[in-house]
Amino acid sequence: MSSQDIPEENLPAEQDATVAVADEKNPFADPGLPPHEHRIQDIDERAAKRSERTVALLFTVSMLATVGFIASFVAIPHDKSIFVFPLGHINAMNFALGLTLGAALFCIGAGAVHWARTLMSDHEIADERHPIAAEPEVRAKVMADFKQGAKESALGRRKLIRNTMFGALALFPLSGVVLLRDLGPLPGTKLRHTLWSKGKLLVNMNTNEPLRPSDVAVGSLTFAKPEGLEEHDHDFQNEIAKAALMIVRLQPDDIKDKRELEWSHEGIVAYSKICTHVGCPISLYEQQTHHVLCPCHQSTFDLSDGARVIFGPAGHALPQLRIGVNDEGYLEALGDFEEPVGPAFWERG
Repeated sequence: MSSQDIPEENLPAEQDATVAVADEKNPFADPGLPPHEHRIQDIDERAAKRSERTVALLFTVSMLATVGFIASFVAIPHDKSIFVFPLGHINAMNFALGLTLGAALFCIGAGAVHWARTLMSDHEIADERHPIAAEPEVRAKVMADFKQGAKESALGRRKLIRNTMFGALALFPLSGVVLLRDLGPLPGTKLRHTLWSKGKLLVNMNTNEPLRPSDVAVGSLTFAKPEGLEEHDHDFQNEIAKAALMIVRLQPDDIKDKRELEWSHEGIVAYSKICTHVGCPISLYEQQTHHVLCPCHQSTFDLSDGARVIFGPAGHALPQLRIGVNDEGYLEALGDFEEPVGPAFWERG
């Protein structure tokens, strides 16, 4: 059905168009606007209703796709794969998330475009250019045009479109909120505990043998791990990142911190090897000053004074492990660290 099939009395009034004529002063004449072509929705309310239902359907499909996105994220196992021709075997969750997210975005965009192309006013409007600094009259005209545009959009009258659009736009951001779940489970108390416990032997990282006090010379730096932790264990990297130790032997008279002296054995002190700045392993030791240096950002700790920070960006001292000697003469832990190792984290308080 075209505008030619509608009686003239049902057609909207034509827009006046002024056409300039070329002359010597103005050789490039303004050709004016072409005759306005009325859309079927402008002259047939049934067609307008069909367009309204189409837009509402697109917004509704967007809402369903967003719900499908959330359901896929929750219900589909992350390691499940499916065969999709011609893509082959792909991850089922990734495929479902991409499909539903794409559908939700596409339907919102398609609904908005179809609404603008079929139901909003499409009359051509010519406006003269004006200076950047608008006059009060121009600002008043802009506000009037805005109100007129809002009126012509029929947002108040087309309640079905308005409500479904608001629903689609309000529901779609939930996709981004749900994605935050993919950051992983909350750490709980895992960051507060290591493999160290009462009676665990200190094992030399290089020889894989338990340490005796005689194995640690004054001025030396030895790295240790908990008894029972082996490199072929599946969780070795996660556990050693929390449990790695620096073993240093000092003269007892050189130890300034009272608690450090009580937690040591014959001047042998055990501190976490993990820097409290960003978690780099500390490996540089200066014998004369008893300072250890993190090679990443040069945080420096004084092992003779509770491993407090004396330079660099680290926020707090290295945690100390209380040690002793068992009946067989081997160095052993007398418990776990009393504070979390490594950098501070948001749950730490």
